[in-house]
Amino acid sequence: MLERPISKAGWTRVRFDQIATQINDRVDNPAEAGVEHYVGLEHLDPDSLRIRRWGEPSDVESTKLRFQPGDIIFGKRRVYQRKVAVADFEGICSAHAMVLRAKPGAVLPDFLPFFMQSDLFMERALSISVGSLSPTINWKALAAEEFTLPPIQEQARLVEAASACRTALDALQDACAAAVVAEAAYGKSVADALTKAAPLVAIGNVADVQYGLTVNQKRAESSHCKPYLRVANVQRGAFDLSEIKEIGVFASDTVHELKLGDVLVVEGHAVRSEIGRAAIWQGEVPGALHQNHLIRIRASGDMIPRYICEMINSPHGQKYFQTRAKSSSGLNTINSSVVREYRIPQPAVSEQEQVVSVFQSMSVQRGNLTRRLAEARKLYADLLSAISGQTA
Repeated sequence: MLERPISKAGWTRVRFDQIATQINDRVDNPAEAGVEHYVGLEHLDPDSLRIRRWGEPSDVESTKLRFQPGDIIFGKRRVYQRKVAVADFEGICSAHAMVLRAKPGAVLPDFLPFFMQSDLFMERALSISVGSLSPTINWKALAAEEFTLPPIQEQARLVEAASACRTALDALQDACAAAVVAEAAYGKSVADALTKAAPLVAIGNVADVQYGLTVNQKRAESSHCKPYLRVANVQRGAFDLSEIKEIGVFASDTVHELKLGDVLVVEGHAVRSEIGRAAIWQGEVPGALHQNHLIRIRASGDMIPRYICEMINSPHGQKYFQTRAKSSSGLNTINSSVVREYRIPQPAVSEQEQVVSVFQSMSVQRGNLTRRLAEARKLYADLLSAISGQTA
């Protein structure tokens, strides 16, 4: 993206207050601020320079800070959340943020927010934060920090590259979000339509539903081990196999070995919306078993395993499992009976195949977008490293 290598010639060392000014325009009565937008830290997305959400000034009380278009809103509390955004409208923001404005002549206004997104800046900001529960930066400490910046001409070249990459990155993030929404909308429409048109059948009547292995000390002492799946391995519609653990097994445990087409359902989770998420096993790890916090569904008869999995992951299925979940000690759980009792529409096999085909096509498209997004993030991170002088 850069036409020529980055030269470190002409880079100068500056204090942060030589390139940025803290704007401390305080607003004591938000409802009378005369603006339409309130931006809290909860409205800022990590590693994104765009403000996509906001509230109304009348929703909040206590002192806030006024900002103008082009100002930088920087979350000074819990810096590790990496919240930096450039305002494109006038508004007020949380006092847990800093409002910063680039000093013309010392730094390009468009360069400063990219520099503040870099790992170098964030790590430095975190190192000077004070407090244990909610570490916070104060302006005096940040103002005294020194950084090395390129000359204005080099800043302009880096900004051009970073802006193009940021635009592509934002577009890919929006596309990924839209793909997720489209998949959910299709799942809801299919479930709604089939629920009205096809007979409903309890999963327990068309599939074998079983728990997995209990992890205990006795198994830890076994000399024979096999790989097994945990809750962390089962995402919604996919597996995360980056870390596979092993468990001690006995001869009788072979009944718990996963087979091609088995659907695994998460039994419990601290986050209610994650209960009942499911994925279909394709034999990724030969001989793998699963623990008892995962419920296995093994379809029989005229039910396609992937169709069952898609219905479970659809908004229709999510609503069912969240409604039936029990909460105790911060954990939301379902049990095998809840899974067996879940009633899904049973259309003809040919219609199930059509539904699965559409879901697979949407999944492939989402996967392609996700891969492109990862590549764009890597490129953007490399550019931020160049902007901060970490790479030459």
